[in-house]
Amino acid sequence: MHLPRRVARLAAIASLVMLAGCASTLTARDAAQFKFSDTRTVYEIAGRLSARHDVDAFAAGFHWSHAGDRDELDLTSPLGQTVARLIGDARGVQMQTPDGKVETANDWTTLTSRGLGWALPVEGLAYWIQGAPRKDAPFTAESGDDGAPGVLRQDGWTIVYQSFAKDASGASRPARMTLDYPGVELRLVIDTWQ
Repeated sequence: MHLPRRVARLAAIASLVMLAGCASTLTARDAAQFKFSDTRTVYEIAGRLSARHDVDAFAAGFHWSHAGDRDELDLTSPLGQTVARLIGDARGVQMQTPDGKVETANDWTTLTSRGLGWALPVEGLAYWIQGAPRKDAPFTAESGDDGAPGVLRQDGWTIVYQSFAKDASGASRPARMTLDYPGVELRLVIDTWQ
């Protein structure tokens, strides 16, 4: 006779645990509920990045010019010397190193995986660095302060926004962010937005 009550109690507890778990991990909210930054098709930013791929680490300054589907990204050493220049658009991408070597590929992930040893997701990063998800691709998000995204998940990456600052137009843009992908962690600090 006590077995049905015990089963009912366990079922109730299990339901509460499941609901609590859903409440803490529920991330798929309507995009209209978030204050995503307006994305720009043309911008220039400069900052610093550090990357960890398994046991390898890399740190560099960067200057990124984005205009539609064309990107130019310069990576520099702490002393200001160019480490790599990445240029690309819808027709293809290339990376040039100071010794004159040029590596080409059809997409950013292939190029940076081969040339840097870790994938730099330029297609998604062009949006994520603006505080918004990549268009026409599924994503989940968790709100941070003031309804802005605190965490964005897309294309297998988890983007954690740590702080925001105003750009030249007065719009709020990410100033510090961490991106995680299995085996890769990127930390970005954006010093200037234009």
